[in-house]
Amino acid sequence: MTFHPKNADPLILSGRDVTAVLGPTNTGKTHLAIERMVAHESGLIGLPLRLLAREVYARVCEKVGAHKVALITGEEKIQPAGAKYSVCTVEAMPRTTDAAFVAIDEVQLAGDFERGHIFTDRILHLRGRQETLLLGAATMRGILERLLKGVSVVTRPRLSHLAYAGQKKLTRLPSRSAIVAFSADEVYAIAELVRRQRGGAAVVLGALSPRTRNAQVELYQAGDVDYLIATDAIGMGLNLDLDHVAFAQDRKFDGYQFRNLSAAELGQIAGRAGRHLRDGTFGVTGQVDPFDEDLVKKIEGHDFDPVKVLQWRTADFDFSSLDALRRSIERTAPVEGLTRALPAVDAQALEHLSMDPAIRDLATSRERVALLWEACVLPDYRRIAPAQHAELIASIYDDLARKGHVDENYMAEQVRRADSTDGDIDALSHRIAQIRTWTFVSNRPQWLADPTHWQEKTREIEDRLSDALHERLTKRFVDRRTSVLVRRLRENTMLEAEIAPSGMVVVEGHHVGELQGFRFTADQSASGEDGKAIRSAAQKALAAEFETRAERFAASANGDIALGSDGTLRWLGAPIATLVEGEDALKPRAVLLADEQLTGPARDKVAARIDRFVNFQVELLLKPLVELKNADQIAGIGRGIAFQLAENFGVLNRRDIAEDVKSLDQ
Repeated sequence: MTFHPKNADPLILSGRDVTAVLGPTNTGKTHLAIERMVAHESGLIGLPLRLLAREVYARVCEKVGAHKVALITGEEKIQPAGAKYSVCTVEAMPRTTDAAFVAIDEVQLAGDFERGHIFTDRILHLRGRQETLLLGAATMRGILERLLKGVSVVTRPRLSHLAYAGQKKLTRLPSRSAIVAFSADEVYAIAELVRRQRGGAAVVLGALSPRTRNAQVELYQAGDVDYLIATDAIGMGLNLDLDHVAFAQDRKFDGYQFRNLSAAELGQIAGRAGRHLRDGTFGVTGQVDPFDEDLVKKIEGHDFDPVKVLQWRTADFDFSSLDALRRSIERTAPVEGLTRALPAVDAQALEHLSMDPAIRDLATSRERVALLWEACVLPDYRRIAPAQHAELIASIYDDLARKGHVDENYMAEQVRRADSTDGDIDALSHRIAQIRTWTFVSNRPQWLADPTHWQEKTREIEDRLSDALHERLTKRFVDRRTSVLVRRLRENTMLEAEIAPSGMVVVEGHHVGELQGFRFTADQSASGEDGKAIRSAAQKALAAEFETRAERFAASANGDIALGSDGTLRWLGAPIATLVEGEDALKPRAVLLADEQLTGPARDKVAARIDRFVNFQVELLLKPLVELKNADQIAGIGRGIAFQLAENFGVLNRRDIAEDVKSLDQ
């Protein structure tokens, strides 16, 4: 198939000196791009997420030094003087550059309805002087070869095998699993269940700030929890130690409609299982129908339908009037293989604002129209109705047009509203979305009288809100005690146990129960996986303590042991045995009150010491009865009376034996 231009568009550049590195996940594409960039004197790389931009920024800084690297996103700018390398979100990439090297990651997003036109623009228009890399899925090969004449395509095989593991209940998923859902409510519900059954989970959603997401990922990576509950945010770039990916949903709302995920989208997420040379598996939970054979074959073989068209929007805007700008946005694509994108957030905002008489009165010059379009670029972090988002933009634009900058008092009030760490997860998430809006504004220096102040202020607030949200998420979805104990048990290391005089047992800094005598009682609040972890940890940590206690008890004095009126023996106040009826009334049997963990010679020592104490007490307290029972010199009726006294522990009703007593020799 050949693409023919519909009209002239000189901005579509040649594919010469462009290399498309294509393949599934876990092929080392991003690593290659970093290595190639730092090999040049200067470079520019665009990533699909702010989180990934930060991750790559850190890696490039390690290689060349932070003083040579800039980080540029909508909400954050770190630009050292003389920086040679720039790490950006794709939206923040400049449309022209003099950098020797340019890379664009996840280019298959050029087909995305919401953001695709931005990726398409960078693919078509942005080049490095010496080298350009386009990184993404193999589904992009055909469309890139047709649009970019002369492009060189390099395919990279996956480093490990990916296999379908079928359907499993949530409670039966293996450790080191990611469970994927597509709404915050579903992610939270699954995380609650995993907490109750498995001790906890980390959560990753696109709405979380990078700082919160990094902290949650670190919980998982450090082994504090064995499960990660996430949206498709994990499908791009996050390097996670995952063995299995389980889909709890296979439908999502894409900003326009609810739909099933495509095989390629499922493959992008499933491919996060197994890193480097370690194989991975994927499957579904009990809430999702098992994947059919054809779908499994596509995902395992990374064989997906090719991308046929890329989303496109002109970058040649006409600012001569407000209506001219609207018409220019609606231009059709210049070549086959590109399709005009649906109205994005900025275009929707412009449509609302163009119907506002006050805005039309302000947007009367080329400069004012261009300024309005610049204001419309403000992202809708809060995910509110388009009309509400347009109202916010209108307030900002009014200040910019009339005063030259956003009113300081207005800015201060908006920032103040977001500056509180009180409330639950939803409240904090909403405030983070609010402050991200004003962080974006603060990173438009020409919009503010004192941009540096507001950049520092909004960043500080976002960091505090992010830390508070991480703390709330961890508190709600992670049982710290269970996660710590499970991890230490898995490491097979010696557990550190402390036992207070009261009997309270603390293992690895966490209260797990009480040890009274030779019996351990687990914390009553523990159940399910928590209870299992506590019992296992206590069993391992207290093994030496049982041995030590047995030695101490075997050597204890009689004064340390007490016999209660209820037949319970106590050692230093803790019950250790109870007396039950024996074959002989004067020889009761002691039943040891001890866990099964007290075994072998240690248990024998404890039992022997109890027997010695019981024999001592019988001889001490019941000596007259013992002597009476063993008095062979008594004969006749007297012996019968002696037997009855011994059997009844020295207590008889005189009326019952009155006749026998009368017949005795006085």
